[in-house]
Amino acid sequence: MKKIFLLALCINILLVSCNNDDGIIPEEQVPNTAPTTPILSYPTNNLVCIENAINFQWSPSTDAEDNVPIYDLQIATDVNFTEGLNTVSTIANSKLITLEKGLLYYWRISARDTKDATSDYSEVFNFYTEGTGIINHLPFAPVLVSPELNSEQSGNSTSLKWSVEDADGDSLTYDVYFGNNAESLDKIASDITENEYNADLTVTGEYFWKVLAKDGKGGTTVGQLWNFIKE
Repeated sequence: MKKIFLLALCINILLVSCNNDDGIIPEEQVPNTAPTTPILSYPTNNLVCIENAINFQWSPSTDAEDNVPIYDLQIATDVNFTEGLNTVSTIANSKLITLEKGLLYYWRISARDTKDATSDYSEVFNFYTEGTGIINHLPFAPVLVSPELNSEQSGNSTSLKWSVEDADGDSLTYDVYFGNNAESLDKIASDITENEYNADLTVTGEYFWKVLAKDGKGGTTVGQLWNFIKE
């Protein structure tokens, strides 16, 4: 009888010791979060660079689990990051890269940890590398002002607004493309000089638009495709 009691007591001790009542979550069950989004430092937005060897710099990301962030730097010759795309990874918060001379570039960066949890991309900055004999720079890509991306609009019309910078200070004109089909937009304005155009909203649903900026010297730049919804 005594042996049976001792055996039962040992089993009970083992069960208590295996029961995780102290609130500690096993390491493999701790949720992993992505690092914070890096903030771009240099080259600054709309910068006209003299040298084409550029030391890209950004603020370090932080990681809740103290993982070392890995930065994925993207540089492209178009704002959608499809043309001339160059992606470089590093654990430092700067990277020296030599680019072609006399081109307009766009850059952004994201951070990921060793478990591949990835932050959002940073905002997009653009800059020029200066080249020998450069006479005219393309306008920088038009930037959305309003309506805000993915916003909801009411009424039968809305005011499309955008902003553009030009490194040479040229007077710019704009073509505006607009419609309900992102693949087939109508040109609703040509060669306007104002950074604003009133567009009719004839149906309920999603609308898409983009702006083409022209500097009058043969330089043209197309902005990103923007969208909003009519309630």
